[in-house]
Amino acid sequence: MRALRILLIFLVIFGALFVAADRIAVHFAESEAADRAQQTQGLTSTPEVDIKGFPFLTQVLGKKLDDVEVTANGIETTGTGGQTLRVDRFQAELHDVRMSNGFSSAVADSATGSATLSYADLSKAAPSGVKVAYGGTSADGKGRVKVSADISTPIGDIKRSVVSEISVSGKDGIKLTAGEIPGLDALPSEVGDLIRDRIDFTRALAGLPQGIELKSVTATPEGITVEATGTKVVLAN
Repeated sequence: MRALRILLIFLVIFGALFVAADRIAVHFAESEAADRAQQTQGLTSTPEVDIKGFPFLTQVLGKKLDDVEVTANGIETTGTGGQTLRVDRFQAELHDVRMSNGFSSAVADSATGSATLSYADLSKAAPSGVKVAYGGTSADGKGRVKVSADISTPIGDIKRSVVSEISVSGKDGIKLTAGEIPGLDALPSEVGDLIRDRIDFTRALAGLPQGIELKSVTATPEGITVEATGTKVVLAN
């Protein structure tokens, strides 16, 4: 009986030490992965990395993590035209993350995520004289985006305020497209084209993890939320 008690005490102590070692290891791995992700993706701030599942050490031995959550705040992205667009918050759930090259590379088989942008940041990224704001809800209950333009043209300053459709397309980014713009047909064609070019614009979301594809966008009073999915998503390389 005494030997059994000693064995049980040993197992409890060993289990506690294993759990402690496992948690220390996962904390270190999360910190290293966050630093590596920042370097790989060129992020302006260090993201938060949360490695799910227990035990972590057995996942490391298999070089595959079941689930990893990555959260980044205040990402500064730069589109192809050099315009900067700030992403208020980006969050991704990465599944079946496979590690290689001495654990310096990590690629997720699949991922889901979302990016949140404020109207103030969208306005900063818009063409000169254009402001973006919440436009209320449509008849079917969907959020809308209001674009107000105060533009200098060859015939003088012109102000227009329209409700625009907002959409996403793959890696192209966020697109704002106005339908009918009041009074546009009565203006000279070159002036009308200038106004249309300002109100209809696209801003890329460069800087998101490689492999992420933008799928849908929702307008809310606080800002817009972009949903994304991906395969073979690069966390670090």
